[in-house]
Amino acid sequence: MHVWHGAEEVPPLSGSVVTLGMFAGMHRGHQAVVRRTAELADRLGVPAVAITFTPHPIRVHHPDRYLIQLTNLGQRIGALERFGIDATLLLTYTREFARNTAEEFVRDYVVGLLKARAVVVGEDARFGAGNAGDEHTLRDLGATYGFEAVVLRDLADPETGRRWSSTWAREALASGDVVTASRILGRPHLVRGEVVHGARRGRELGYPTANLDTDDIGVVPADGVYAGWLTDGDTRYPAAISVGTNPTFDGVKRAVEAHVLGRHDLDLYDHVVTVEFTNWIRPMLTFSGVEPLLERMAEDVRETADLLGVPRPAAPHHAPPA
Repeated sequence: MHVWHGAEEVPPLSGSVVTLGMFAGMHRGHQAVVRRTAELADRLGVPAVAITFTPHPIRVHHPDRYLIQLTNLGQRIGALERFGIDATLLLTYTREFARNTAEEFVRDYVVGLLKARAVVVGEDARFGAGNAGDEHTLRDLGATYGFEAVVLRDLADPETGRRWSSTWAREALASGDVVTASRILGRPHLVRGEVVHGARRGRELGYPTANLDTDDIGVVPADGVYAGWLTDGDTRYPAAISVGTNPTFDGVKRAVEAHVLGRHDLDLYDHVVTVEFTNWIRPMLTFSGVEPLLERMAEDVRETADLLGVPRPAAPHHAPPA
């Protein structure tokens, strides 16, 4: 996929089908919009182009507001490519840029630059100064500038009737409900980061962990222990994942640590890995000492293996018997 970092990098186009938004998390609603964009572009024989923005508009208009996005920019672009986008136009969002009216944005970028023959959005899409542009604006501008406005109605979870949304996914993750988050996202929630050196307590206890640098890795679920997967390059390993501050050892800094089941020989330091959360196992607990902690860790590993459908690994020789 092509990534154009600004209007000046866009080559001359004879046409395109465009979608636009932040695509935070690429939940099922986003996926439907992107798939429709790719399908229509294929039918018309033109590229499917996504317009997205960096930084997030909230960081520009409300710099003091706490914001952690479900995915970072690289993950968003990768997801757009997986669902069929041919090129992404990455626009730098500034207060000056935000003064473009809905018509100016469509005239200059969507039509003038990308030569859009169709624009595909969800029904809650907003664009232009003050978010004044909506689906009705888009249809009117389509009639004026000669493109088709395709508006997809909101998709909802068939079990609850609630609309798929990044907000709902964040709520689920904040409570540790990674199963619901996976249903919203259409895949397990994941974080991606570099493996850094930790306190090495896991290795000393017989359960070595990959400790992730938690800067800019996306939304980390609630503190607790989870079953999931660690992917390093093309290799995917079953893993028991701990999120929290290690209260048994008076930890302070919140950490994401993944123990690859049954493996004590992996050297993942400085590797950029992906950690997927599939199931909640338990909350973070404070233990009275090392022995009860080891007993619980052995139980966590067995439960993780069962949930993931992989063989239970042998317990470390110096851990207490199961």
